[in-house]
Amino acid sequence: MPIPGSYRPCIAAVALMIPLLAGCTTYWHSVPAYGPNFLDAPRASQETINFIRLRQDPPKEYLLAQGDILGIFIQGVVGGVEEVPAVQLSTQEKVPPAIGAPVPVQDDGTIALPFVPPIQVDGLTLIEVGQKIRKAYTVDEQILPPGEDRIIVTLMKARIYRVLVVREDRTGSGWSGSGASGMYGGGYGNRQNLGLDVQRRGMTYSVELPAYQNDVLHALAEAGGLPGLDAKNEIRILRGSFKDATEMDRLKRGFDNHATRDGVLDELLEDNPFETLIPLRTGPGEPLVEFDQEDIILQEGDIVFIESNEGDVFYTGGLLPGYQFPIPRDYDLDILGAIALAGGHVAFTPVSGGYSGSGGGALFPPTRAIVLRKVDGCQQAIRVDLKKALCDPTQRIVIQPHDFIVLEYKPHEVILNYLFDKYDYGMDGLVARVSTE
Repeated sequence: MPIPGSYRPCIAAVALMIPLLAGCTTYWHSVPAYGPNFLDAPRASQETINFIRLRQDPPKEYLLAQGDILGIFIQGVVGGVEEVPAVQLSTQEKVPPAIGAPVPVQDDGTIALPFVPPIQVDGLTLIEVGQKIRKAYTVDEQILPPGEDRIIVTLMKARIYRVLVVREDRTGSGWSGSGASGMYGGGYGNRQNLGLDVQRRGMTYSVELPAYQNDVLHALAEAGGLPGLDAKNEIRILRGSFKDATEMDRLKRGFDNHATRDGVLDELLEDNPFETLIPLRTGPGEPLVEFDQEDIILQEGDIVFIESNEGDVFYTGGLLPGYQFPIPRDYDLDILGAIALAGGHVAFTPVSGGYSGSGGGALFPPTRAIVLRKVDGCQQAIRVDLKKALCDPTQRIVIQPHDFIVLEYKPHEVILNYLFDKYDYGMDGLVARVSTE
């Protein structure tokens, strides 16, 4: 079939460009994407731990400790002989009404009652405390006659543990976004909606946990839920990072101020020798993640830190917008998914008109991608034929952190798109033109 005369100068000009097009790419120094060699470090094969392991097992009976407040009635001593014991409603959930006067458990684990030495109650149940009080008043000091004493011990207020939860993930911060930054239904700040924000952001929660709920799972439940997909696969616990409520408020103000946030965190991470690391996912065949109840139990002054996995990103260029995108934490992102995420098109879309930078409006979209990856300290260029990747799973390499994806046209795609754009013909128009000439 003869080539239309009006096409010949254009074809000759484009033909001269082919060596230049090929010479300006890493294509000739790349290796093909085939087989399992480039499917390393898969994420989907990892398994999430049972989150019930982040919750402590409460004892069958409540054991007293520093910070508890008891309601105690001792007829004739704490309360009159003819007096009806006062009933006080608790402001805490699951704590029944208390009877008697409030008596706090001191820092040394003792309670102070009239006419008797301090009574050690740390680690005891309410029944055991009643027995010790009865012995102190009827046997040790003989203040009350045995058998005629009337002693009631109840829990008026359970102890509270104040902790901070610092979150840099989407779930904790409530980020929202659109466009390139909204890959998880929520974005990473803005920076003009181009991938990740230049600053780590998040939220800080002051959490008060009652006894036997002072664990990682309950702290997360009070502070936005489980870690989001953009968080690292670990939870860091900084032990004893503040002493009291005043210091806790100072730290929270520092965390809420994004200008000083990283400095405060870096100082705590550097100076705190009592850090506990709780991994959240493990690979197949790896040993069970080892941590016990003491590791997930939180004490006064602890900080639960959920760090963003902002280092797990990939970059795009060439015919794709020059963005930086986060890599999903819990599933594998292959080359096709990464290009789609970046707004590129790999399917054949026969439309008339010019072609756009990503190939979305071209009659012949780009079908070659070069993935630049560091392997053993050296850069390796991996070429992917996107047409083959649509049918051959071995071509769909898994994107790794810091990969750079360059989307390119093949030389013949440049020529064909140029001709169609130059003469503004769709497929039907070209066929009609060629057949008439």
